[in-house]
Amino acid sequence: MTDFVNATELLALAQSINHDERCDTCASLNYPGWESIPAVFDQKTLKLVGTLKIEDAPESWDEYHPNGTEIWSPEAPIAIGYHPYNRCDLYQCIDCSRIYLRYTEFGGYYVDQRIRALNAKLLVLPK
Repeated sequence: MTDFVNATELLALAQSINHDERCDTCASLNYPGWESIPAVFDQKTLKLVGTLKIEDAPESWDEYHPNGTEIWSPEAPIAIGYHPYNRCDLYQCIDCSRIYLRYTEFGGYYVDQRIRALNAKLLVLPK
């Protein structure tokens, strides 16, 4: 079982990231918003470090966009407890330690791995 990461721990992880450092291993993933993981990306270069999924929590599709953003907006808040963050796992680059949020999108005819770089400036913690 993957360790649950609470809001305080997530904030600490987000603040520990050096956004100025360039990493050839994960540079193709540094999306400010949600994107599909490129098919050519070697996913073995990311290691699972935790989850935001709460075991046995009721399923929720509510999103948090107080400033009129939408899920795909690069400036959309990373709102813990809201969709899709309530379905995310946390992965870390094995070379630079940058943290990424990942979830699986299950569409009508497809499954898509989505990824977004963790950004402390966009993090909204539950009250």
